[in-house]
Amino acid sequence: MELNKDFFEKIFSSERMAKYFDKYPTDPARAMLHYKCNLELSESMYVSLSVLEVALRNAISRELRKMTGRDDWYAIFPTTPGLRPLNKYITLATHHISGRHETVTPSKIIAELTLGFWVSLLNSEYERVLWKDLRKAFPYMPKNIRQRKNVSAPLNRFRNFRNRIFHNEAICWNINHVRAIHTELIQILGWINKDLPLWIAQSDRFPEVCNEINKSLGLS
Repeated sequence: MELNKDFFEKIFSSERMAKYFDKYPTDPARAMLHYKCNLELSESMYVSLSVLEVALRNAISRELRKMTGRDDWYAIFPTTPGLRPLNKYITLATHHISGRHETVTPSKIIAELTLGFWVSLLNSEYERVLWKDLRKAFPYMPKNIRQRKNVSAPLNRFRNFRNRIFHNEAICWNINHVRAIHTELIQILGWINKDLPLWIAQSDRFPEVCNEINKSLGLS
């Protein structure tokens, strides 16, 4: 099997590969290596991004249960001024669960809700109603910076970055930028639980993959 430019353009499309071949107009082998490195870099972010999604969901859900005194805390959305727009997420989650012929329960709805939903709870439009309680989801965040915007801004960056990865977009043009995102992500996890960064380090291949990509392509 010959892996050449024609093969990559046929499998991955000329449009997707154009940015790689344009970067190395006289070296298609290097362009194909760069595409491979992008896949490996994206894969290396899986551990930190997946842990973030689960940890954030559980931390925020815990505080919403305390706030409302009920497992189905989302039931207050339709009748709470300022929170009604959030009910569309619950309706969609319920529809997905019912569509699989499963019983709709609070735990299943919580698991079905997207990262976009959890991040949106920390946006400015819900600050007055939710931040006083949701800030407790980040007990290890330094008090001198414990403001909603200091959580919301990085979480929205992570969400956008995650979406780029899941849609197979290029993330490897600037390795230092990706390193900064990874470092900030680990910091946020430490705000949720101080032991998470150390635990993640045991299986997080991101630093190793970055070093290998730098050796292969000399990116920075």
